Amino acid sequence: MNIKLFRILTGLIFLMVFVSIAKAQKRDLFEIKIYHIERPEQETVLDQYLEKAFIPAMHRAGVDHIGVFKPVPSDPTFGKVIYVFSPYKSLSHKMKVDQKVKNDKEYLSEGESYITASPERAPYQRIETILLQAFEGMRGYKLPDLNNPKSKRVYELRSYESATEERFANKVHMFNNGEIDIFERLGFNAVFYGEVIAGSKMPNLMYMTTFEDLDSEKMHWDAFRADDQWNKMKVMEQYQNNVSGSDIMLLTPADYSDI
Repeated sequence: MNIKLFRILTGLIFLMVFVSIAKAQKRDLFEIKIYHIERPEQETVLDQYLEKAFIPAMHRAGVDHIGVFKPVPSDPTFGKVIYVFSPYKSLSHKMKVDQKVKNDKEYLSEGESYITASPERAPYQRIETILLQAFEGMRGYKLPDLNNPKSKRVYELRSYESATEERFANKVHMFNNGEIDIFERLGFNAVFYGEVIAGSKMPNLMYMTTFEDLDSEKMHWDAFRADDQWNKMKVMEQYQNNVSGSDIMLLTPADYSDI
């Protein structure tokens, strides 16, 4: 083999290895849209739009699973917000999907009452958008491994804020280096873990877990608080003061939700 051919083959091998590593290191992008609503008729219009127009269009654009969630009836935000979770491979993938949806004729037809709503009959008060990048410890999303009816399940969306970017990175490190493993071992059925890269509360992370019902949610958290590995981890000096505030949202899936 001559030197020139050797160099070409070496370069191709290096390129293949580089591409393989780059693919392995990719982490999904997640979008959470929060529709803030004031009236029951807004919820009705949004349900029709999401079920008949948005989700089918997303499926046609290549996004298989869209989650739609609402607060449990006991929550003070019940009837006031709707959460929509959409997963993407990257920001460029999201932009391509957005364009496909906007040009989808069936979407424009099925979603007309939402898309062309007058300001006086707007289908929401405001939309809040959060973008997240998946954790290293779980680079994509997962569907819950549950057998009970979806209508009975409880989805728990948690948001952990940190006082500084350094403490935020520390909390993410804590998840990636043990906390995710504990959740997995105890059967929390995590849908995703994500670092917020754009949103109203930063620095913070968010994650979603799934349970058969509220009793199961309580049982799992009791097991977590009693877990030996967690009790050793939470007192480690390196992981102190990495959460400055938290929000806990207990949600139920819409009957048309993919997740």
